[in-house]
Amino acid sequence: MFAVHLVASYLTKLKEDPIKKVDRFLYHMRLSDETLLDIMARFQAEMEKGLRKDTNPTASVKMLPTYVRAIPDGTEHGEFLALDLGGSKFRVSKIQVSEEGKQKVHMESQFYPMTSEITRGNGPQLFEYVADCLADFMETKDLKQKELPLGFTFSFPYWQTKLDEGALLSWTKKFKARGVQDTDVVSHLRRALQKHSDLHVDILALVNDTVGTMMTCAYDDPYCEIGVIIGTGSNACYMEDMSNIDLVEGDEGRMCINTEWGAFGDDGALEDIRTEFDRELDLGSLNPGKQLFEKMISGLYLGELVRLILLKMTRAGLLFGGKTSCALHTKDKIETRHVAAMEKYKEGLANTKEILTDLGLEPSEADCIAVQQVCTIVSFRSANLCAAALAAILMRLRENKKLERLRTTVGMDGTLYKTHPQYPKRLHKVVRKLVPNCDVRFLLSESGSTKGAAMVTAVASRVQAQRKKIDEVLALFQLTRDNLVGVKDRMRTELEYGLKKETHPMATVKMLPTYVCGMPDGTEHGKFLALDLGGTNFRVLLVKFRRGRSSVRMYNKIFAIPLEIMQGTGEELFDHIVQCIADFLDYMGLKGAPLPLGFTFSFPCRQTRIDKGILVEWTKGFKATDCEGEDVVDLLREAIKRRNEFDLDIVALVNDTVGTMMTCAHEDPRCEIGLIAGTGSNVCYMEEMSNIEMVEENEGKMCINTEWGGFGDNGCMDDIRTQYDKEVDEGSLNPGKQRYEKMTSGMYLGEIVRQILIDLTKQGLLFRGHISERLRTRGIFETKFLSQIESDRLALLQVRAILQQLGLDSTCDDSIVVKEVCGAVSRRAAQLCGAGLAAIVQKRREDQGLEHLKITVGVDGTLYKLHPHFSRILQETVKELAPGCDVTFMLSEDGSGKGAALITAVAQRFQQLQKEN
Repeated sequence: MFAVHLVASYLTKLKEDPIKKVDRFLYHMRLSDETLLDIMARFQAEMEKGLRKDTNPTASVKMLPTYVRAIPDGTEHGEFLALDLGGSKFRVSKIQVSEEGKQKVHMESQFYPMTSEITRGNGPQLFEYVADCLADFMETKDLKQKELPLGFTFSFPYWQTKLDEGALLSWTKKFKARGVQDTDVVSHLRRALQKHSDLHVDILALVNDTVGTMMTCAYDDPYCEIGVIIGTGSNACYMEDMSNIDLVEGDEGRMCINTEWGAFGDDGALEDIRTEFDRELDLGSLNPGKQLFEKMISGLYLGELVRLILLKMTRAGLLFGGKTSCALHTKDKIETRHVAAMEKYKEGLANTKEILTDLGLEPSEADCIAVQQVCTIVSFRSANLCAAALAAILMRLRENKKLERLRTTVGMDGTLYKTHPQYPKRLHKVVRKLVPNCDVRFLLSESGSTKGAAMVTAVASRVQAQRKKIDEVLALFQLTRDNLVGVKDRMRTELEYGLKKETHPMATVKMLPTYVCGMPDGTEHGKFLALDLGGTNFRVLLVKFRRGRSSVRMYNKIFAIPLEIMQGTGEELFDHIVQCIADFLDYMGLKGAPLPLGFTFSFPCRQTRIDKGILVEWTKGFKATDCEGEDVVDLLREAIKRRNEFDLDIVALVNDTVGTMMTCAHEDPRCEIGLIAGTGSNVCYMEEMSNIEMVEENEGKMCINTEWGGFGDNGCMDDIRTQYDKEVDEGSLNPGKQRYEKMTSGMYLGEIVRQILIDLTKQGLLFRGHISERLRTRGIFETKFLSQIESDRLALLQVRAILQQLGLDSTCDDSIVVKEVCGAVSRRAAQLCGAGLAAIVQKRREDQGLEHLKITVGVDGTLYKLHPHFSRILQETVKELAPGCDVTFMLSEDGSGKGAALITAVAQRFQQLQKEN
């Protein structure tokens, strides 16, 4: 029994010895997990270098922009041609994408041989051959009468400047055609096609084969955003955020980056990993010193690496009894297909013996086991190195998206990956070990480079068509200088109409006298109560002035106005207001104090005195009954009487716009205009009394509340109103009224955007054509979202997060379009406000007979204050349309509260002067 065990142990040792022998010999080809993590970090650093403009010239990993900005969304359709140049055969294909609404692809291909005379001749001959093959294919398939878009897969490193333009950086894979390097390969192909005048081909896209692989897989799986080829050559591409790509202009969206990772290590970054065999192989190659990473991993070189190792081991007496053969000395005699055959699970040993015998060698069983182990180490190293680089890309994608865990798909192609029996399993295992926080699916590409070229072309065609439709919608919101001058002139006409007694009833801009006839002079002092009603929140304030412009103290409390009260009866609304006042006076311990009161009432009122105002109409969602046509000061006084707890002296009824002007005038005496650009939109200004026919006095000035929100209600702006403005108007509480406000104010801009998004979605241009229930909800797209989405600091990822809050599952491309829509709507709003304001500024200059006017505009409102671009665009528009005016814009600090108190103080001062006189 002991003897049997001894023999078994001896036989096992015999089998292990060849493997150990190879392991010792190829010790440096074994890569630990620590080494792989280190290589991963090095590759990440190289990616960063390649993406930056200042370091790209010296980066070995070139990170080439491909101008492929979108992946397939399943709506692509049509007939396309594809050329695939990059290997031992050249392929021409016709691809039918999506027949009869079904997402499927039908492909017909023809292969043409690529002889060394063609691949190593001159450039014109190479591209003439390509054009001849295409002409032959189109003749065979009866396609000559058709006009077809074409995608050109060109599997070599090139620098792209457009989707259909790219200059060859260097030939690889045994191609050496003269006169092509550093020139545009698409131009070469177009010149060659000119000799075939009967062909009607439009080259839309130049495509790297790796990009083609990604696009093919992305058609089947929208999570696919990486493409990897491990075949004759090796490369990877992935979707990078535009904001990280220094090499191209723009920072919106994403673009596919062709890493050209085959050159990783050309700058010496992998010298500690490379072995003597790698160096020997490199020296004997067509491009010594270049594509060093590719030479360690790709199918073109693995067989040769194995041959060099076997030759050295034989010379050292470790194989074949030290006897070599002529074939073993012959370059490329062992191919990667041989390596794959030798590593097969069951028949690998038999395959190894047959292959070695064909090489003129006489292998023993131990030799065969040793050679198998050499193949395993070489191919396993390849899988490890690929896994480390791919893991670096996955890590970058996860960090770009700021995700704790990434779910993504990698499109795979290449003969080594497809035909080697162990390669995919090894690669997948190592990738998952290196990036455990990434859930990766590996998807095998079918005809990736060819079908992918068609997919890039199909996506380009789709994006082109979609872009045209989107641009047509956005163009509706683009105002020319003539448009803006027209708005300014019409506003000026309406201002004049509103001031004249005869035309006032027909005027859309009501030009309401406020009976505010003086400005703060710094002598205001005392305690004043101020009320502020203009939205869903109601404020009560106590304002204390000491003499001097800077000494103001304020105390306030905010109370909600429920919707049922906003749209209930007038009595309920004013009783609620008085209840809030009572709560505030209790809170401040002032219930019995006699206080002068200023009432900021931010709705159109026709005033006959400073303390008397008839409500013209409710706006901003208010609909309380029995108020329109009534004096709101009387309504407040009656509610105070009903309460019968306190008595207040209501000195002034104040529009919030006037309050804004007065607040700023307290600090800057040149402030004679007040602008509010917030939930609503309005302007007031100091007008010469002699121009105001609605009041009897002719001396001095009076503040006019323009109520410009009604501008255009007579149809004078119909030429620039869009279908979306009309839809917003028709769905509002006051159809046909406040049309200018509905194009310029915060209450409506989000709703305009929502209407546009619905229309674009119905056309299949957004959200994959799916209108969510949230998007159908009126008012869901608040103007604050416009401000957030248009922020320059906001990445598209954050835009998508905002859209997700709204129940909108958006792609990166969707987010770009939404941002463009928001920008178009808010820009138009700012320009329209600017044009209207320019009319008022110019009027003030002309009324005073000045060639040059210096004036300050006091501004308030969330749209002006919070939107990232609104204020700038408004100011630029005023400057352009009122060139004789030097306008300073001053932000108001609490105009509606402090302003109401100031108007009350100024009114008291005037009352005192009248008594004294």
